[in-house]
Amino acid sequence: MSSFAKMHGLRNDFVVIDARETPVEITEARARAIADRHTGIGCDQLIIVGQSDRADVSMRIFNADGSEVEACGNATRCIPLFIGSDVTIETKAGILEARIADDGVSVDMGAPRFEWREIPLAYAMDTYSLPTTWDDLPPPFCVNVGNPHVIFFVGDLDKVDTARLGQLIEHDPLFPARVNVNFAQVTGPHSLRLIVWERGAGLTQACGTGACATAVAAIRRGLAQGPVTVSLPGGDLVIDWQAGGHIQMTGPANHVFSGEADWGAFGG
Repeated sequence: MSSFAKMHGLRNDFVVIDARETPVEITEARARAIADRHTGIGCDQLIIVGQSDRADVSMRIFNADGSEVEACGNATRCIPLFIGSDVTIETKAGILEARIADDGVSVDMGAPRFEWREIPLAYAMDTYSLPTTWDDLPPPFCVNVGNPHVIFFVGDLDKVDTARLGQLIEHDPLFPARVNVNFAQVTGPHSLRLIVWERGAGLTQACGTGACATAVAAIRRGLAQGPVTVSLPGGDLVIDWQAGGHIQMTGPANHVFSGEADWGAFGG
């Protein structure tokens, strides 16, 4: 038996397992079983907090489909609440710093990357405005903020078939590691609406890295100025970034309940 917490950031929910004292083996099948909302505990992502030689703790992230990914902004904001203090976190995307603030939790998400190999794309393309698109969507922007994102700025977000297009674009051969798909509508010089189709999870209530990627894209294209309030179905995040600098993300994180489980009961 080991302890876990059910947590969420803007209703993007997680099962957070404490593996600092006792390592927990997670396979793709076991992650899917834990994430299942009918026969498991249920979550968008499964988070494993472990020991680290490079930071206060390490964090591994598994999507609901069992795939392991590099970064999750909303989960990162939950870790200081889980640990009980400000914390540095080793992830596959690098070392992140998260601290408890008056208005939630603030995270230094590092610097965005724009080069096509860093997204990654299947071949060289201009990531500022891809010379390709899907249906009648406008040419998108691509950026890696610890994980790959493609961003479409549209005039009316409510008219976009986000579920169909999100699934289609996530699995397009242009994105060899698949991709998170962001549909955004600028609503003011410091604000935008966002719906995200997450790689391996589908439509979620919120996506922290998606908010970061979309705010960076809006600032770089001159559509908005930082700080940018990003309104997702689950609530708002504030993203600030200046060219050449790190992305700062601030927003709420919530502890729902704690428990214990035998992870071997969820299959191999």
